[in-house]
Amino acid sequence: MTSVKTKTLPMGGGGASAVVVPDATPPVYKRRRKPLTFDKVSFFVVFLGLPLAIYLLFVIWPFIQAFGYSLTDWSGFSPKQNFIGLENYQKLFTDDIFMKAMGNNILLVIFLPIITIILSLVLATLVTVGGSSRGQIKGLRNSSFYRVVSFFPYTIPAIAIGIMWGQIYDPSGGLLNGILTSLGLEQFKSFAWLGDKSTAMIATMFVIVWGFIGFYMVLFVAGIKGIPAELFEAARIDGAGRFRTAVSITIPLIRDNIQTAYIYMGILALDAFVYMAALNSGGGPDNSTLVMSQQLFFTAFTKGQFGLASAMGVVLAVATLIFSGLVFLVNRLTGGDKDVSL
Repeated sequence: MTSVKTKTLPMGGGGASAVVVPDATPPVYKRRRKPLTFDKVSFFVVFLGLPLAIYLLFVIWPFIQAFGYSLTDWSGFSPKQNFIGLENYQKLFTDDIFMKAMGNNILLVIFLPIITIILSLVLATLVTVGGSSRGQIKGLRNSSFYRVVSFFPYTIPAIAIGIMWGQIYDPSGGLLNGILTSLGLEQFKSFAWLGDKSTAMIATMFVIVWGFIGFYMVLFVAGIKGIPAELFEAARIDGAGRFRTAVSITIPLIRDNIQTAYIYMGILALDAFVYMAALNSGGGPDNSTLVMSQQLFFTAFTKGQFGLASAMGVVLAVATLIFSGLVFLVNRLTGGDKDVSL
């Protein structure tokens, strides 16, 4: 409803006249709060309250418990728990073995995501837009076959991959040494790939990359398929090569996929328990492949020091959170939060 105001205007001869002028001020309506109904309450409880309760119970509460145990000398096999404060954390950061394991995890975090993502991105580009430079934009011939072959290792359980590659790396009768010897490289006749300090970590990283490269290739293929083909055709007309097209079109438009892949691979690198335990259960020569999760397991179930092992778990969880935060921060600082217009 529009309100009106009466305004007095001067008239000729010293008189005045009252004129009705509409008030341009919009009326203020009070927002009425709708009453809560059973449907609304049940919706909030089922779709918000229940998932939140499950998350708090099975994610947040165990972490709080682990932090509490890390402040005690609990052995894990008795109800006795003496509060010792931050003593376990002091032990960790003065323990050469644990610091060595942390260094190995940092090494994996640096190299594993980069190597896996680059190789997966190259393969995904080849099977989607890496075909002939003439005619329709398409991938290599028989690209569907390459996708299946590349994805196959991901379908194998990690422990099975570790055992299989452990046999391949076997110095006495392993397949790898047999192939290299048959090619005339006699120095690899009894070479211990996992028993040599200089090759143990590299051989282990190769196994992890081999197991995950197909999965991330499929992830990137899905992202590249969502890019309009007209963009690649326009780049081709402008004379852009394959590398320039990948850097200027493909990577910016699937940046979110790459960020997700980097975070998941980083979390895997900070854990890597299954692969390390299957390939080198003792941590490798001079602990060259030992990771924090292995040392945690050994401390808890072999030494019976659950309080100290809980401190290791807290450090591992904090390192994971810091890594994820750094990835998001770098992505934001480099313009990853901005929409890329098609």
